Amino acid sequence: MVDLERVLDEAGLTNPSVREYVAHWAGVTGAERVEVVSAADDARLIQEALDDGELLPAGEGRYYSRSFYKDTARAEERTIVATSDEADKGIYNNWKPAAEMKPKLIELMTGASAGKTMYVIPYLMAPQGSPLERFAAGVELTDNRNVVLQMIRMARVGVEFINDLGDSFVRAVHVTGDLANLGQGTPDDKRYFVTVADERTILHFGSSYGGNALLGKIAHGLRQGAYDGWKNGFLVEQFMLLGITDKETGAKYNICGGFPSASGKTNLAMTLAPDALGDRYYVEFYGDDIAWLWVGEDGKLYGMNPEYGVFGVAKDTNEKTNPTAIDSIVPGTGAIFTNVAYNTKTQEVWWEGRGDKPTDLDGWTDWKGDVIADRTGDEVDAPWAHPNSRFTTTLANVPNVAGDFEDPAGVEIHGIIFGGRTRDREPLVRAINDVAEGVYDGLTLGAEATAAADGLEGVLRYDPMSMRPFMSYSEADYAAHWLEVIGRATTKPIFAHVNWFQRGEDGRFLWPGYRENLRPLVWLMQYKNGEVSGVETPVGVIPAREELNLEGLDEQALADLDTVLTIDVERWQQEMGHREKHLAQFDGLPEAIWEAHRRVEDALNQA
Repeated sequence: MVDLERVLDEAGLTNPSVREYVAHWAGVTGAERVEVVSAADDARLIQEALDDGELLPAGEGRYYSRSFYKDTARAEERTIVATSDEADKGIYNNWKPAAEMKPKLIELMTGASAGKTMYVIPYLMAPQGSPLERFAAGVELTDNRNVVLQMIRMARVGVEFINDLGDSFVRAVHVTGDLANLGQGTPDDKRYFVTVADERTILHFGSSYGGNALLGKIAHGLRQGAYDGWKNGFLVEQFMLLGITDKETGAKYNICGGFPSASGKTNLAMTLAPDALGDRYYVEFYGDDIAWLWVGEDGKLYGMNPEYGVFGVAKDTNEKTNPTAIDSIVPGTGAIFTNVAYNTKTQEVWWEGRGDKPTDLDGWTDWKGDVIADRTGDEVDAPWAHPNSRFTTTLANVPNVAGDFEDPAGVEIHGIIFGGRTRDREPLVRAINDVAEGVYDGLTLGAEATAAADGLEGVLRYDPMSMRPFMSYSEADYAAHWLEVIGRATTKPIFAHVNWFQRGEDGRFLWPGYRENLRPLVWLMQYKNGEVSGVETPVGVIPAREELNLEGLDEQALADLDTVLTIDVERWQQEMGHREKHLAQFDGLPEAIWEAHRRVEDALNQA
């Protein structure tokens, strides 16, 4: 039996509330050993994982891992928000009573770590000294070494972050379970990923992958954080955050925003200025996935990325789509690749969209570990990497990471943007001056369904604020909370909607995207400052053609510009009916949101 008191003493873990919590769950899970970890343990744990075959070397200072083949993505249908108040139930948060879920998880976890090491990961999802620090601290208990290594890259890890915080920490328990025998995707599925939000407790059983297991990231950083923010006056969103510096004037602008899946959020977060504008503008990276927002004592809106790293989708990441990401996972960065293709002889990694597929198959294995050269029949053309394969790296490895990304004061937020994937209707950018209309626009954010066979082509799958999978309380309360927080700011950000994905009748994209996306963001900040006036439309203000900086833009993009700066009133009128049906799901939605809907609808009808 482990001498727990001695282990905790030797680790310097002095917080009595944390010690009590560790002792309790060590008893429940039946772990044979307990180890308190910090970032300083990374090299040793990496070597242990290499020695045990849990990791494989992927060149100098990079590593490769595979998760169980049925355990490769977040399992939203098994992800639950539990509280003691049924009023917290929303359309999307999969709410259950805490009294039902806690006993179920305790039963599943009892004895489930027998023979294993319980790793104690004290972590902080904010710079020390942040005004939100007390909401950012957590202690994850896990029986999986790879989870520790990923968490060291994604959060600030060490006892120094929690020793002085008393009882103010998130209790996060992760037990891997017997992955081969959990009935994934069947009626007998034993996996549960539960956030007991009103008790600030996270209980995840039955996975070793990503957001199911790295509890500081989504379970705490988004779901629990959003609930805490609702109760304590700040916002927690699945937002990217970047900074734009005008080197000519010295002005700095920070823009955050939400994008549904496959709508370009990470590529935008990590973007660089296009070559033609590089002498004028410098873009800094703050974060690609989560932003915490609050109103400072000066009445300005501030934001920060609570994460310490990037857990990026590998698919289609290359030197053109995201050169910044490629530069952040070069040899020597300590990056971990998960579920990509791997060459056992050369230690190379590859994924679809990385570049030309290797023609010499010698040594190549796919994401399941199967030898690619041995494939036959339908297997020959199957993807080498899983579509949700990942890379994990620290923010410090990102070449253009903001110099002040660790500033506990955060950065002022000048713009909040939403962006979906729509082939028509949505112009390149439209600014929204009214707060209620901005929040309304976020609540009706969506991306087009891709399955034309379902009769849904051109219809949006709504994803409010891009938080649909991460909601932790009711949508009506969520809308009211947004109105309250932004309404409290005396210096308000500008809202906007962007769309990089308009297509022509021939199916081609009308806007070149990627680094060129800086141009509409620069226009947005100029509009906010009164430097340009734009063109009024029923759904917001769009740029006049001559207001966009078009220097160096290719001829095809210039020829298509009038189309991407056009409002299709008829298509918008169709959309308003879909929006009304969507919003009607949310009982008790603030009247200000319905008033915004009616204002936009009336303006379209009068256009």
